[in-house]
Amino acid sequence: MSDPGGKSEEIGKSRIEAGSRGPGSSYPRDVHIVHQDGREFVLVGTAHISRRSVDLVREVIERERPDTVCVELDDQRYAALSQERQFEAQDLRAIIRNKQLATLLMNLLLASYQKRLGMKLGVTPGAELLEATKVAQENGIPISLCDRDVRITLRRAWHSLSLWRKLNLASGVLASAIETPEISEEELERIRDQDVLSELMHELGETMPELKRSLIDERDAYLAQKIRDTEGRKIVAVVGAGHLDGMTRAIESGKVIDLAPIEEIPPVSKVWRWVGWAIPAVIVGSIGYIGLSKGFGEASENALFWFLANAIPSGLAALVALAHPLTALAAFFAAPFTSLTPVIGAGYVAAFVQTWFMPPTVQEIRSVGEEIATLGGWWRNRLLKILLVFILTTLGSMVGTWVGGVEIVGNVFR
Repeated sequence: MSDPGGKSEEIGKSRIEAGSRGPGSSYPRDVHIVHQDGREFVLVGTAHISRRSVDLVREVIERERPDTVCVELDDQRYAALSQERQFEAQDLRAIIRNKQLATLLMNLLLASYQKRLGMKLGVTPGAELLEATKVAQENGIPISLCDRDVRITLRRAWHSLSLWRKLNLASGVLASAIETPEISEEELERIRDQDVLSELMHELGETMPELKRSLIDERDAYLAQKIRDTEGRKIVAVVGAGHLDGMTRAIESGKVIDLAPIEEIPPVSKVWRWVGWAIPAVIVGSIGYIGLSKGFGEASENALFWFLANAIPSGLAALVALAHPLTALAAFFAAPFTSLTPVIGAGYVAAFVQTWFMPPTVQEIRSVGEEIATLGGWWRNRLLKILLVFILTTLGSMVGTWVGGVEIVGNVFR
């Protein structure tokens, strides 16, 4: 998706054409008009926390009267915006069963940062996307949701990183979510005209090219192809300003983009699968060898040590999170066994039990964006507490596996 010679001039011409539309009025620079195969694509680049973008979206749709309005939303995000909900209790259980809590956490952290910036500007993040759907409905214009499922995007991004990069990213995003953004009036003015989340993604992309490929380049291609697949001779597409140039080049190229490869969630590496099974194999094998060489009593003592080394830190971790008593009990008894299989971790077992006995209320789900930025909110908000239980019990189980494993393997050579 490079910019071959002459493309920038074509984009510039599109802007001039856009500026000439309407009596005595012109579109700003973040409206690109592309003509391709007898069709017209009006691409509106927006900032997701800008009141100006909300007004611009209404102006362009009402003036252009397109055959279809495309928006940078997937079904899940559209439901969250239009129905003012995020995750219901039954959805949480499905997320836990599918082992997607880490993805949920990253999504909430990014959304929280954007929402708190939006509060400073007096507009709800994503308001311009919702405005596009409202204006289209008011004028009887079909709507097309053109973005890739956010869960696929985040999981592909997460999968592309090494373990060290994942730790760096998680700590950076967590720090930005907890910190209260203190910005000057000049900075606020600049942000009003930009897509802050896309800008953040670009900054991450400079330090982590793997993220840029998943979060920006792939979505530029995905959005462009979905928009071209939409029915109608005139299409208005409302997208984050950070995607505008890449999408414009993709549409102008006229190349058909195969979406199947970028809709897949990459499988876990075979190396990690072997590592995941190798650790429990070493532990079980070591206890078995101790039993054969030193007797049943020695093997029983090592097995008990393994049990307690995993159970105690995981159970204590649940108590530190102020989890339900049965959650702490489940973490205590599950950790020694889940540590012997890579299929499921103690954190997921504890999180599921916590969700079952203390599901979050609707109000807690709606307030998670503000609560996530406060230390007390992680213990007060039930949705955040589920995530806290997941994080702490997972760490407890990891500590137990390390302590228990070192002791038992060491006993083989004593």
